[in-house]
Amino acid sequence: MAFDFKKEFKEFYLPKNKAEIVTIPQMRYAAVRGKGNPNEAGGEYERAVGILYAIAYTLKMSYKSDYKIDGFFEYVVPPLEGFWWQDGIDGVNYADKSSFNWISVIRLPDFVMEKDFDWAVGSASAKKKIDCSAAEYLTIDEGLCVQIMHSGSYDEEPATIKRMDDFVHANGYENDISEKRLHHEIYLSAPRKSAPEKWKTVIRHPIRKS
Repeated sequence: MAFDFKKEFKEFYLPKNKAEIVTIPQMRYAAVRGKGNPNEAGGEYERAVGILYAIAYTLKMSYKSDYKIDGFFEYVVPPLEGFWWQDGIDGVNYADKSSFNWISVIRLPDFVMEKDFDWAVGSASAKKKIDCSAAEYLTIDEGLCVQIMHSGSYDEEPATIKRMDDFVHANGYENDISEKRLHHEIYLSAPRKSAPEKWKTVIRHPIRKS
């Protein structure tokens, strides 16, 4: 059976709908950076997601190609994730999605080295006929965080984030969002395949002791 990150690391991908504190280990990602409204049809974000999935599935299926990755084992491609911020704004202004900066990512198995990633970028570009050169091999060490499972549309996140913030302050911590430590979302639902009220999104914020 293929290795499934969501099942093997439930503490990172399947939190409850109440806030909890967790320490996130260093992880490697395929990443594409951009700016703008993620809902724009054919926009920069949509193209970035297409690039990420092209690379992710090229790596997943590499064992069927002539390219061999040391330590490879079969796995389920992890869910899409995103790191988000807006310049000069404390928190999130959901009414101005055009001002979003984002790093869209998909987690890579630990056996994928940078040389393997570079091969996948080239291979995906050639086979899918898309330019994947915007993708980067990114290592992120989030460390101490608070997280919660949000149910519903993305525009309804503020109420869930308030619950998370209240928990943080009540337990002697404070948010530590900065240029290096960002608002983080993990998308467990396919928006095109389910109604907004059924969407599941992990929301994660960096924190520190007060």
